[in-house]
Amino acid sequence: MLFTWTVLTVSFGYMGLLFAVAYYGDKRADQGRSIVSNPYIYALSLAVYCTAWTFYGSVGRAASTGVGFLPIYLGPTLMAALGWLVLRKILHISKVHRITTIADFVSSRYGKSVTLGGLVTLIAVLGVVPYISLQLKAISTTFHLISSYPDVSTHINYSVGSFLEDNAFYIALALALFAILFGTRHLETTERHEGLVAAIAFESIVKLVAFLAVGIFVTFGVFNGFGDLFSQAAAMPDLQPLFVSNNTPETYAGWTMYIFLAMLAIICLPRQFQVTVVENVDEAHLNKALWLFPLYMLIINIFVLPIAFGGLLQFPNGEVDADFFALSLPMVHGRTYLAMFVYIGGLSAATGMVIVETVALSTMLCNNLIIPILLKIRSGRFSELTDFTGFLLMIRRVSIIFVVLLGYAYFHVVGEYYTLVSIGLISFTAVAQFAPLIIAGLYWKGANRNGALAGLTAGFFVWWYTLVMPTMAQAGFLPQSFVSEGPFGIALLKPYALFGLNIGLTANDPIANAVFWSILINSATFVFVSFFSRPSVMEHTQAALFVDVFQFSRRGGDSPFWRGTASIPDLRALLSRCLGEERVEYALLAYAQKRNLNWDKNVKADAGLVEFSEKLLAGAIGAASARVMVSSVVKEESLGIEEVMGILDETRQVIAYSHELEKATAELRSANERLKELDRLKDEFISTVTHELRTPLTAVRSIAEIIHDSQELGSERRVEFAGIIIKESERLTRLINKVLDFQKLESGNMGWQMGQVDLTEVLNHAINGISPLVQDKDIEINLDIPDKVPTVWADQDRLVQVVINVAANAVKFCPQESGRIDIVLTVEPEVIQIDITDNGPGITPEEQEVVFERFRQVASTDRGRPTGSGLGLSIAKHIIDHHEGDIWLESRVNEGSTFSFTLPRKNGPHQ
Repeated sequence: MLFTWTVLTVSFGYMGLLFAVAYYGDKRADQGRSIVSNPYIYALSLAVYCTAWTFYGSVGRAASTGVGFLPIYLGPTLMAALGWLVLRKILHISKVHRITTIADFVSSRYGKSVTLGGLVTLIAVLGVVPYISLQLKAISTTFHLISSYPDVSTHINYSVGSFLEDNAFYIALALALFAILFGTRHLETTERHEGLVAAIAFESIVKLVAFLAVGIFVTFGVFNGFGDLFSQAAAMPDLQPLFVSNNTPETYAGWTMYIFLAMLAIICLPRQFQVTVVENVDEAHLNKALWLFPLYMLIINIFVLPIAFGGLLQFPNGEVDADFFALSLPMVHGRTYLAMFVYIGGLSAATGMVIVETVALSTMLCNNLIIPILLKIRSGRFSELTDFTGFLLMIRRVSIIFVVLLGYAYFHVVGEYYTLVSIGLISFTAVAQFAPLIIAGLYWKGANRNGALAGLTAGFFVWWYTLVMPTMAQAGFLPQSFVSEGPFGIALLKPYALFGLNIGLTANDPIANAVFWSILINSATFVFVSFFSRPSVMEHTQAALFVDVFQFSRRGGDSPFWRGTASIPDLRALLSRCLGEERVEYALLAYAQKRNLNWDKNVKADAGLVEFSEKLLAGAIGAASARVMVSSVVKEESLGIEEVMGILDETRQVIAYSHELEKATAELRSANERLKELDRLKDEFISTVTHELRTPLTAVRSIAEIIHDSQELGSERRVEFAGIIIKESERLTRLINKVLDFQKLESGNMGWQMGQVDLTEVLNHAINGISPLVQDKDIEINLDIPDKVPTVWADQDRLVQVVINVAANAVKFCPQESGRIDIVLTVEPEVIQIDITDNGPGITPEEQEVVFERFRQVASTDRGRPTGSGLGLSIAKHIIDHHEGDIWLESRVNEGSTFSFTLPRKNGPHQ
């Protein structure tokens, strides 16, 4: 039998292991050997999304709805697939502006508004506290359940008994201590909590392995695989509805709302913002995490349905809460150690969420609520504090304890009345109210502070009315008629069916109803007020910096939006008081070295240093508070809307000019590479032409010397040698003519003799011109010409040259004696087409792309590079282009080639 003290020992022993992992991670970071600068660790830390809700609650939801648990995991998967641009932009903005929390992000976007940052913080705390209570409920329930082994049907009354006798209270304090030790070591929250991230990644592995272990046990230990398990479940009449999807409008609407809600949660939950944005080491890690994170969720959900069905088959009378089937099944089958491992897995899922969430919320409370209030009051000894760093850390540590205890109180007052999933969905709906502000703020410059405040307030009110007030009625703080009949008996105002509209998996689904109405009213109010309100100068500035973040971050340099004067000693003193002298000296030294500044000679701070100081301070106390504190030591000249717009226009012009230069640069680089290639081809061409000229000249000279020196040479031999001289001279003439023709074509000095041309005559002349070449290789040449061929307006000699160049190229590659060339003329309605086909070795696809370029020579597959100038086909293309025709090649290796060209059918120069 397992005793309470045994479970307590294991629980706190596991917490001690987490402390060790976190300590090791921080120690390695201090030594400059980070263990979290790894995309896999980063991806595992994102799995903090999978809390006790996933570990226990998904099974409970599957036991009542079948596949109804899936939307909460399909949403993040879709966001990972579709939201790459959104997540990447949020991440980049946060790094550029040293943003530390989701409240800081929203506040910064809308003019560094203190009011808006405080409102986001309040909503986040009120919305997430139920979620923290969910984790504490899971810890408390599973502790009591496993402590009562082998009894698995213990009912727990959470509201009875002193908190000093409740193990969940001590677990909560331990989690608060962990968050304090590893989440508030330093003031500057943009410094990553590497030990905490390492512990969260470790917990992600533990909860995954534990859930897979119990899933494998149930599927293959209790039952004989998936088939046996599902067949037994399908045979039970009570379970058959879980295998059938209700194809109703309510079902589709409910699934849509839940998927949409989960998509928003992945960017709006404070803990997800913390691990995804604040703890990110390298933006490139997001690439891998966006497929590893969905894979993790897929794997951890494989056995949800098997465990749910196994529990329903094992406990058909409902004596065990379906939320905790994963723990009850190993217990009822006597698998003590597996049950303990599952308990540890659930503990990992719950503790990871609580730790990260409280760290994020404590930072928000400190930076966006408490510090702005103290700065606003400007009384007491706050402004005279010498240990400002210690004071801020104390605020954050107290905030952690406050948030944890608030969650513990909610768990005892309300948690008994709702399932784990229901509590989690209430929190999801609350934080989803931030989504319209975030997404619109990334892409719409017209979104402003007034619209954000109005929309967020409206959405929060609807959330409170449709979800929180009904829970208060369930707990007895409000009459039940508020839910069943509506306030004052007004049925249209029933919180679970607002305005009489039923949305969800079943009628009156409270979550889908709340999501639909709260997001709709939030967004509509936000857009409407933004359209009809005038933003401030700061809002204009921040809108530009957020929407065009990639352009401004590439631009670099001093801030174009600040005008005024500031003293470097004053800025240094302010930063040192808030961040510590050593840290500030290091930061300013790095800034000076990067800008080649000498602090001894520079007394006045420029715009760049003021902006740098504000961002440095923002990393510790948030953008809104940093703005207030920096303003206290600088004399800023206010800018008008027109001046800001002018600066923006100027910046856009600079950016556009920069983009033009980058294009221009790419074109110059490409042109330079092309010139290098042409230079290489020119050298090759000169070498080839020189060789082509030397060969016939050498032959002519040798034969001439023989004729000159051999007086007794017979007449037949003299005639033979004279024929060779004539042949080689013609070869020289053709080569020289090609070079001259190419030069004329390139310079535009070719004298064109245009007139009516008979293409039959052109082909016959060309064939006669290449007949010596054809006879030398014993090649068969066939001519296919229709009886009637219309004339074309062209230069006859140039067309003859085209056919000769193309046909001679074909002859060059045809095999000796077995070669064949087919010349076909086809009359079409608009053009006349000539195809010249050979049975040579063919041309590779790579060489086909460049075969018409000057100086290019195609290598035969069996003879290497052929003789020639590399100008014939280029000249042919120039001539056909001048005649407004097209020329192209079709070829396959070892199957020959077909060169085709067309000429337009027109009878004069203007037709």
